Amino acid sequence: MNEADVESWLAENPEIETIFACICDLNGVMRGKRVPVDHLDKIVEGALRMPLSLLGMDIWGEDIEGNELVWDTGDADGICDFTGRDLSPVDWISRPAAFAQLWMRQENGEPFTGDPRRALAMVVERFKAHGLTPVVATELEFYIVDPSGAVPQPPRSPVTGKRLDSDGALSLDELQHFDAFLNEVYDACRAQGIPADSAISENGAGQFEINLMHVDDPLRAADDAILFKRLVRGLARKHGFAATFMAKPYGERAGSGMHVHFSMVDAEGNNVFDNGGPEGTEIMRHAVAGLIRTMQENALVFAPHENSFRRLLPGAHAPASVAWGYENRTLAVRIPGGSQKARRIEHRVAGADANPYLVLASILGGALLGIEGQWEPPAPVEGDAYSMDLDTLPPDWASAIEAFRKGPHIEQIYSKRLKRMFVQCKLQELRRFTRHVTEFEYHSYLEAV
Repeated sequence: MNEADVESWLAENPEIETIFACICDLNGVMRGKRVPVDHLDKIVEGALRMPLSLLGMDIWGEDIEGNELVWDTGDADGICDFTGRDLSPVDWISRPAAFAQLWMRQENGEPFTGDPRRALAMVVERFKAHGLTPVVATELEFYIVDPSGAVPQPPRSPVTGKRLDSDGALSLDELQHFDAFLNEVYDACRAQGIPADSAISENGAGQFEINLMHVDDPLRAADDAILFKRLVRGLARKHGFAATFMAKPYGERAGSGMHVHFSMVDAEGNNVFDNGGPEGTEIMRHAVAGLIRTMQENALVFAPHENSFRRLLPGAHAPASVAWGYENRTLAVRIPGGSQKARRIEHRVAGADANPYLVLASILGGALLGIEGQWEPPAPVEGDAYSMDLDTLPPDWASAIEAFRKGPHIEQIYSKRLKRMFVQCKLQELRRFTRHVTEFEYHSYLEAV
């Protein structure tokens, strides 16, 4: 936006009083400032500054112990650049506002490589050097919950007043009972330029999935996912319940994932995965090989929290095996059927709680390494992968942190700075969880041992 664009936007949106100017941290949490709308020019001109350390804070918004961005540099500010994405209306708070997406660069003008959006941009630039453009779509699952108690419960139907108590996979009744909420979600997506497609009632009580249509800009796809999560949570509160993208909010119900579909087009717009048949091209197989070879060390990106690994436990029917195949939803990497012109790869590992920028950077970065190295994948798997003895993701959160820290390919995808920041962030989160004694532990052990 230039000066004329700012003036035009202000004239077209006279009701807007406030701009939320925000960056996305490593956990996928938006952090930033509330700015009067008459300072919009400062936002788009890059005049806002915020501490670089904001990007690496833990999930509770606390500084990382020993973080050099805090102690060695005096908690130096970075420069907040406007990403160029259209300002997004926020109409679920008390007064009309808009949301401006920013990303960070250093005082010397260089992009700050600890910014997750910058990390994805660096991967995309490497594709451009090969004359390739990834085309990406995401599918996001979430639960609507009743937040009135200490722990979440399934919501009450706005139509019947009864609490949902069963898994309503593809239930039209659940979709229709929550019609007012879903209508506002779609309205907000249109207003924010988010290409929302189909919605379904998923496998848990109050669980829904909304698919976002494919775009030929991975940064845009990640922006869409981040904004979608914010508007769903905001609108849920407006309707008297809450929405959660936790990977496993209920121990006995289905987890929530973020599936990623992607293909690649060349300079002429041809899908380079399409060979005219169901098996796909050699370049597609190289991309699959890259995903398989880098999956274990990238598990921390796909499952970044303590709760994330509850979704990946054996028997939870989540794709924890490091394997691929054709039209097989029990696998981590699936090649969907259908028209060969739409030949693509589906990556099914990430939880809905993961950071979309890092998820896409890890997936596309791994695929690119496979393409560049012309790696060959193992044989595709047929049948029920859940019952097979296959290589698996790290079994727990601590193992995933260590796999990311030692991963031989991580620094071929991410900067050393981001790798260090992410490991420090996750270790601090892990330490806090290990010091926390749960009610279930008291119930089990307090008077029994």
